[in-house]
Amino acid sequence: MTEQKPARRPRPSFTDQEALSFHSQGKPGKLEVVPTKPMATQRDLSLAYSPGVAVPVKAIAENPATAFDYTTRGNMVAVISNGTAILGLGDLGALASKPVMEGKAVLFKRFADVDCIDLEVDTKDADQFINAVRYLGPSFGGINLEDIKAPECFIIEQRLKELMDIPVFHDDQHGTAIIAAAGLFNALKITGRDISSTRLVVNGAGAAGIACVELVKAMGFAPNNVILCDTKGVVYQGRTEGMNQWKSAHAAITEARSLADALEGADVIFGLSVKGALTDAMVRSMAPNPIIFAMANPDPEITPDDAHAVRDDVIMATGRSDYPNQVNNVLGFPFIFRGALDVQATSINMEMKIAAARALADLAQEDVPDEVATAYQGARPRFGREYIIPAPFDPRLITRIPVAVAKAAMETGVARRPIADLEAYRVQLSARRDPVAGTLAQIYNKVRAYPKRIVFAEGEEEAVIRAAASFVNQGLGTAILVGREDRVQAAAAFAGVELREGIEIQNARLSPRTNAYAQLLYDRLQRRGYLMRDCVRLASLDRNHFAAAMVALGDADGMVTGLTRNYSIALEDVRRVVDAKPGHRVIGVSIVVARGRTVLVADTAIHDMPTSEELAGIAVEAASVARRFGYEPRVAMLAYSTFGHPEGERSERVRDAVRILDRQHVDFEYDGEMAADVALSREAMALYPFCRLSGPANVLIMPAFHSASISTKMLQELGGATVIGPILVGLDKPIQIVPLAAKDSDLVNMAVLAAFNVGG
Repeated sequence: MTEQKPARRPRPSFTDQEALSFHSQGKPGKLEVVPTKPMATQRDLSLAYSPGVAVPVKAIAENPATAFDYTTRGNMVAVISNGTAILGLGDLGALASKPVMEGKAVLFKRFADVDCIDLEVDTKDADQFINAVRYLGPSFGGINLEDIKAPECFIIEQRLKELMDIPVFHDDQHGTAIIAAAGLFNALKITGRDISSTRLVVNGAGAAGIACVELVKAMGFAPNNVILCDTKGVVYQGRTEGMNQWKSAHAAITEARSLADALEGADVIFGLSVKGALTDAMVRSMAPNPIIFAMANPDPEITPDDAHAVRDDVIMATGRSDYPNQVNNVLGFPFIFRGALDVQATSINMEMKIAAARALADLAQEDVPDEVATAYQGARPRFGREYIIPAPFDPRLITRIPVAVAKAAMETGVARRPIADLEAYRVQLSARRDPVAGTLAQIYNKVRAYPKRIVFAEGEEEAVIRAAASFVNQGLGTAILVGREDRVQAAAAFAGVELREGIEIQNARLSPRTNAYAQLLYDRLQRRGYLMRDCVRLASLDRNHFAAAMVALGDADGMVTGLTRNYSIALEDVRRVVDAKPGHRVIGVSIVVARGRTVLVADTAIHDMPTSEELAGIAVEAASVARRFGYEPRVAMLAYSTFGHPEGERSERVRDAVRILDRQHVDFEYDGEMAADVALSREAMALYPFCRLSGPANVLIMPAFHSASISTKMLQELGGATVIGPILVGLDKPIQIVPLAAKDSDLVNMAVLAAFNVGG
């Protein structure tokens, strides 16, 4: 296969204050509990609690397996730590580990729709920890142990596996081992090596190092070809210093005593140790086409740049996102537990781990979808030396890894509820994926690869300054703040934001470009009643006109505004400077994420009472945006009526819009008119078998602007939905408008969407 090198991506950065603000804004922390059943009436409460709850209680007492049917147990994992090995920070205690455990719980939900609760156990004593956890089995379908130091982590995991009838999985050990093994499978394939004769050195005899040795031996590595090293050198038979039972189990028969000795002629090294552990001389001493997995975080044992400077035949992987071949545990644990939970596995055994590793390796060998390709600079990544591990946001992970794990669980007899139809299961898994979240992450990566100059029109506002700083800190490009220098600097100082390199200030009154912007406005507006002096005033005194003119004349790549002005007023300002893209209609599209589902809603910003022709045009534009976000559009033309009942003027306009789309022979699914419940509910839609949509709609076309605006805002405030937008689509230049009083994170999202030119 042709090998292409993905571009190196800058390491995202942020200030300490940004991290603290992220965790403290709104509800502190990253999790909340949301009921899955209605709790609105007395009858609801009676069913949910007393007396209705007694019925499932009795059913579970009679048959414990029904707990998976009547409670959350079948989709619930506990992430548990005592904080003795937090990230690379060491032993900071159980309470300090809570932000990390919450983050892990969020990743479970985000990537595999697994509900998760974090539990922090305040003891360093292994026996006390075991006794605290062993009795929690009835509450959960699985236990994910995290950030527990060695050797206690080995004792804790093994004992809990013996005591509990649900999967117990220490991700720091096995997650790293599984992802590294997947990359190793592919590296061996590329270099033409046979697993039984390959020589591997593992530097680091902690939790991950021991797990890697165990897994590669189970994969087929000859025990004599695997050498384990720790801070005292090679773990060899007969050594007594610094040994324990887990190291002793992998002590090698060898004359090598140091890491340098062990690496002489070695094919592979797994580094799970510290920065700088690998020297240039060690790399030179390895066999041809050496495979180096330098997985120490945040700084690897040797950087890819340094390794490639020594020899050009190296295959490298690290734990970092700014280099190719990232060994990232998020590729494993959410999907492994997904498969284990879905067959109600009693454990996660070696066969399931190997199945996960092989599925990951196979996935990297396939052509990547557009959602992955957007993360790389122009070139679509292909299987080769710098693409041996799938990208974390590959949408196919959810349909590949759980299936492989579930199949292995069934074949090895640990599945309590086997799945008869794995293909149907694969389809079901696909429905759990939220493409918008993944696509937004990929859009961020794409913008990092192609940084842009974004002008923030309201540059004197604190939220805008924070957003501009975040935009620059994340390596997304240059931020231009429109405002008076003294006001911007004072606001930045008050907000505690450093106006670092990459942040520019443009004063409209003093800019040498103001005359050019005034001339642009005059050329456009002279036949609409504007004199030259009016245009000079607009360019020098109005930040929206100044910023939009910057974009129109190429002095900036995109623009964000709206924090201090009504949306329609800001849009009116922008439209004086920038036209619609030829052949396109300007609309607003909002992304609504609620209860694990994502829909696009249009038009949420522009057309007040659209005609039939306008509704059809809105549908075409919204379908195009859906495809940009990774959806195959299923467009529902909404009304208060469904297929003719009850009758009404507005419904007739919607029906006419459908007929217009029929005549245009558009290339996406659409139908209407229909009520929102019919559009979104498979059961309600089934009452209309003639409906042309193949499933619930993912694009909703509202009959009027007011219904679109009201419904999305109600969902956000009352339904707990996340609403992104309205995203402005159809303008000839990338300009986005945020709602009044938007948060700095909203401004950053819109700046990125402008930089990406999401409107096409």
